[in-house]
Amino acid sequence: MKHFKQIAILAGSIALFSSCASTNKSKTDEPAVCKEVISVRNEMPSLLPANKQFKLVWNDEFNGNALDESKWCYRTCFWGRRAHWFAEPKDNAVEVKDGKVYLKIVKKEDGQLVTPLLQTGHLIWDYIHDNKSSFWPISKVEKPIFLHRYGYYECRCRTQQMPGWWSAFWMQSEMQGTTSDPAYAGIEHDIMECFSPGTIIPSCFHYGGCGADHVQFTSPRTKGNVDEMSTKIAKEEFHVYGMLWEPDGYTLYLDGKPRGPKIGMEEGEAVSQVPEFLLISTEGHNFRQNNCTGTASAELEKAYEAGDAFIVDYVRVYDIAE
Repeated sequence: MKHFKQIAILAGSIALFSSCASTNKSKTDEPAVCKEVISVRNEMPSLLPANKQFKLVWNDEFNGNALDESKWCYRTCFWGRRAHWFAEPKDNAVEVKDGKVYLKIVKKEDGQLVTPLLQTGHLIWDYIHDNKSSFWPISKVEKPIFLHRYGYYECRCRTQQMPGWWSAFWMQSEMQGTTSDPAYAGIEHDIMECFSPGTIIPSCFHYGGCGADHVQFTSPRTKGNVDEMSTKIAKEEFHVYGMLWEPDGYTLYLDGKPRGPKIGMEEGEAVSQVPEFLLISTEGHNFRQNNCTGTASAELEKAYEAGDAFIVDYVRVYDIAE
């Protein structure tokens, strides 16, 4: 049982508000720190941005004994081809227990190491293409499970503990890269990415496709090496990652504190205006090398042997209440 459940029961309310350390913007116009809100009875509180009201519209608390496939599906392809490093449902790389979901490394009978990527929608490259002749035809397009535009997106999780693979909480649009206007093609929102245990890189936003027109901006803003703006975290602990997506920009949060000012309106930045889907994912390093024929690293083998996992406590989506 989650240790916060007793607090929720004593509160006797679905919405319990506690005061912020500060509810006023600083002279640098930094967003205020968040407030604790128990929006799901008997569960950990969310850390919601101050000075706004929110309504919970979608969530998964992972309280069952199996993945809720009415909320999540698996990504198994990469650029229209079956990605040998992504787990399928039959691989049993996803385990739900103790109110959390564990995304694990699994070794298949042929020795291939795989890890899961879970999502609530699909990109065009999520489907098998006819590689014998041309791009077309592709397999049947699936209806998205959950898409949403604007609001607050939050995940409480513990990243992987060992090197050799990475974990992430992010969003994509079904139309990403299909037009030159990122507002209508969508923008990849990488809310949390951990490539090395104990470190998260700045939240990255990608648009313009994956070729020469690709554009990236970050929170905190950086014009140099993204690694220079990385943040150290206590890797053994759970942390809360949040993104407030508004029509005029994005504000990113770590454990209720802003990672920087609102972004999206400066030169080179943009804001998606289309609904997007959620992803919680893992991936081994090296697999995309050599035209996506790369093999597992020795570090990933060690992580597999140690039973390492990316653990997610909850994912929640809120609308901004008018």
